[in-house]
Amino acid sequence: MKRFTLNALAAAAACLFASSSFAAATIVIVNGDPANIGFNDPTVVAPVGGNTGTTLGVQRLNAFQAAANKWGATLTSTTPIRVLATWEALTCTSTSAVLGSAGATEVFRDFAGAPQAGAWFGKAQTGKLTGADPDAGSADIRARFNINLGSPTCLAGSPFYLGLDANHGTAVDLVTVLTHEFGHGLGFQTYTNGSTGAQLDNTPSIWDFFLKDTTTNKLWKDMTAAERAASSLKSGKLVWNGPIANSYVNTVLQQGAPALTLLSPASIAGSLQVGSASFGPALSSPGMTGEIMPVVDTAPNLGLACGPLSPLNAAAVNGKIALVDRGTCAFTIKAKAVQNAGAIGMIVADNAPGSPPPGLGGADPTVTIPAVRISQEDGIALKVALAKRTRLHSNVFANLGVNLALRAGADLAGRLLMFAPNPYQGGSSVSHYDVSAFPNLLMEPAINNDLTHEVTPPNDLSFPLLRDIGW
Repeated sequence: MKRFTLNALAAAAACLFASSSFAAATIVIVNGDPANIGFNDPTVVAPVGGNTGTTLGVQRLNAFQAAANKWGATLTSTTPIRVLATWEALTCTSTSAVLGSAGATEVFRDFAGAPQAGAWFGKAQTGKLTGADPDAGSADIRARFNINLGSPTCLAGSPFYLGLDANHGTAVDLVTVLTHEFGHGLGFQTYTNGSTGAQLDNTPSIWDFFLKDTTTNKLWKDMTAAERAASSLKSGKLVWNGPIANSYVNTVLQQGAPALTLLSPASIAGSLQVGSASFGPALSSPGMTGEIMPVVDTAPNLGLACGPLSPLNAAAVNGKIALVDRGTCAFTIKAKAVQNAGAIGMIVADNAPGSPPPGLGGADPTVTIPAVRISQEDGIALKVALAKRTRLHSNVFANLGVNLALRAGADLAGRLLMFAPNPYQGGSSVSHYDVSAFPNLLMEPAINNDLTHEVTPPNDLSFPLLRDIGW
């Protein structure tokens, strides 16, 4: 068995608090805070939302205990899982903040009972699989949480809500944040560097055996470092290939997702991610099907559509879906220009790298056609398909609407989408579900207000993914 230490553990006087003894796994919170700080803060507070603590420190500990109990009642392990936790000043401004972070302290490979040879497993999972703590001198998970949240200089007015009932209002629900971060520490992460593609000690994480790029049809474990780095930027094309998590897609995720579905020619058929417009009619099902034609009104081969279209452009887009380029003028002006020329819909190709494509902002009640934005990469590929066109026809057909063949947060094959934005987001990319999932999932990169404290179907897909990697 080989071990690799990921985090140095802080030296601290530690108090231990165990989760419910009736749980299928015992999760122990190790209090690493000094006197009068964090868990030891003696500030008197009133009980809130089922949290009966009467000091700030005790209420914080009770929230930790609730999250530990939720995972403890869900997991199966005879080896106690220890979480070394502290309250610290983390990065924040008056309008944004790092809420917290957590991850495995050590990883292990090629141990007796490992379900996959040549793969890194986090310490907590290694203890579950071997039936013994592989390093009794270290905690399994290291967790840090923002002690300044809600202060004037740290996400002002949005402190942690310490109640246990999810009735957090405009505050940040601490139990939700904790449940999310504990999920990372339990194994909801890769130990491969997603930005560079470099594997830890030239060995893939167990995560990489299930992470798949649908453009190359390769798993991360089989890629070069350069291929993994490129794959980490392919929003909508990086999926989870685990059979257990994907088996619950239809149970948890909403049917239908906004999409531009290319229908023909067969060589380009598929579904593209879109950013919806705040103006015009909402996308719907069965949507609107039509032929795509580009607007070309400025050199070099740009279609800005910032004014009335020329007669040639107007004839080309009449009765069709107009493809225009982002830039120079408002999206509503572009939409009104192609609508006045007879277009039945509008696609805006982004003019800068980045994915997923953001929405189209603006307001104009006189716009009556649907409009979406696609990424620059998808726009370039679409223009290549449109290059062999006549003045009035391209023979490139698409549906603009809500694709009921998709689940919100999954691809057409029913595989969960993973978070792979361009540019890369350190600490978020690859090791989260994609933000397109709906209902929102606990293990997305941002905490959403509508989340419950559940980690299992029909409410959530956190635990099914952990089952794929061997929990």
